[in-house]
Amino acid sequence: MAFSPALTRLIDALRVLPGVGSKSAQRMAFHLLQRERDGGRYLAQAVEQAMASVQHCRACRMFTEAELCDICANERRNGALVCVVESPADVMAIEQNTDFTGRYFVLLGRLSPIDGVGPNELGLDILRSRLADGSVEEVILATGATVEGEATAQYIADLARQHDAGISRIAHGVPIGGELEYVDSGTLSQAFSGRRPF
Repeated sequence: MAFSPALTRLIDALRVLPGVGSKSAQRMAFHLLQRERDGGRYLAQAVEQAMASVQHCRACRMFTEAELCDICANERRNGALVCVVESPADVMAIEQNTDFTGRYFVLLGRLSPIDGVGPNELGLDILRSRLADGSVEEVILATGATVEGEATAQYIADLARQHDAGISRIAHGVPIGGELEYVDSGTLSQAFSGRRPF
């Protein structure tokens, strides 16, 4: 059975979301049309408004509606300390769960030559400019513990060294409350190689 053109477009549009396949998109579309028409209209307006007004902060590449995001515009934040993350979600996780008072640089991805993602796609020219002006004293690398995340961290560390900035890497290893017998071998190996005095 073929759906109407408008319903087909709605299902296809919902499939652009991560983790949403054809069945999930169809279920969402049916739900909006059956029970949430007002919610669907609100969703459509919110998406349209966000697409028109949300942009990237010129300093850190976080999402914002102004030239600078709230963090970069906050003069109480320590601009000499820059935490490099892969996504805006990483910024939110750090903000909600730590007492970090520095600023950020959001890569919006990680180096992946096979996918055509190089330094230019990650905005590293902006980070290079921040490092070149001498205001950054330490770069905290908070990329993922994947092969691409490690390669990205190494590239940025080399860039920071060229500008005499200090470099640190967030710790990786056994999670709090984790049982050693259930920790995967890569995590356990990383935890042992990154051990520190107690």
